[in-house]
Amino acid sequence: MKKTIVKGMLARVCILFFFLGGTSNLFAQIGGETTYQFLELTNSARVAALGGTQVALNDPYDLNLPFHNPALLDSEMTNQVLANYVNYFADVNYGYASYSPSINLPGNFAFGMQYINYGSFKESLVDGSLTGNTFNAAEYAFNIIYSNSYKRIHYGINLKPVLSVFESYQSFGLAADMGVSLTSKSGLTTIGLVLRNVGSQITPYYDNGEIEPIPLDLQFGISGKLKHAPVIISATMQHLNNWKLAKIKEENNEGEESFYEPQENFIKQAARHLVLGVELLPSENFTIRAGYNYQRRQELKLEEKASTVGFSMGFGVKIKRFKFDFATSRFHVAGSSNLFSIAYNISK
Repeated sequence: MKKTIVKGMLARVCILFFFLGGTSNLFAQIGGETTYQFLELTNSARVAALGGTQVALNDPYDLNLPFHNPALLDSEMTNQVLANYVNYFADVNYGYASYSPSINLPGNFAFGMQYINYGSFKESLVDGSLTGNTFNAAEYAFNIIYSNSYKRIHYGINLKPVLSVFESYQSFGLAADMGVSLTSKSGLTTIGLVLRNVGSQITPYYDNGEIEPIPLDLQFGISGKLKHAPVIISATMQHLNNWKLAKIKEENNEGEESFYEPQENFIKQAARHLVLGVELLPSENFTIRAGYNYQRRQELKLEEKASTVGFSMGFGVKIKRFKFDFATSRFHVAGSSNLFSIAYNISK
């Protein structure tokens, strides 16, 4: 940005990107290499409790799932409405709301709005003196989701126009998620494949600016419910389009940064892509959840104290047509992120 240096805003956004995958003592992360990073945030408390992303959960009553894989949008979700809220770090908050209407057309439809609000900032000049003006920074993505099926194969697409506003600088982009899923005849096992954020920034933040890439992500997942126990186990491999996620960051005497890839065996490389989750269903109306994200743990832990970084947990309660989910995800020893989801079926 040419005309002002925005104190506070830069600090707050840097802290956000830190928890998206910004900086650590040793490893460099993929966060910050693309624009519209908020598209990768997890809005659903259920999915957050299961590690942060799952693309093969077979639950026709959870309207949050099509956000992660549009093929999971089911006809049973018709007339469901939901809202998610996340109190993130450094006064940043974000959320997602969605509704699946009854439309007299083939297939299933849902509409949603994802947002992130970075808060209010004080404007300053190049020399650091305050102008007395304040401004806001926020990003939005509208979700238009469609799905259909052929026998046991489900397919879907999520079209996402994106608007990003930082002070007087605005950018518009267009992204799409494309996914498929297949459920076994028994209904106990589901596999899913999704290519997220296919698209591009259309207009840059300022005149003659470069078009920046958006966070493309190829994901494959599987979930299975145990036949004789109320347990669902899920696993998703993320960032399959970028296999080598680990990079070592070094600085020379002049403070210049350089990166190189460490020699990791196949198992460690694969583990960085793997997100694990488990759900325990003691009753039809109550669920306990836990998850583990190895990549998050390796990138955001402190060498002297790893604590529970990378782990997440939560629960879900269902009372008639009302559902409430809560999750807490441990990003860093400095704190956790709490997520809340509320859903309601407005059908009679």
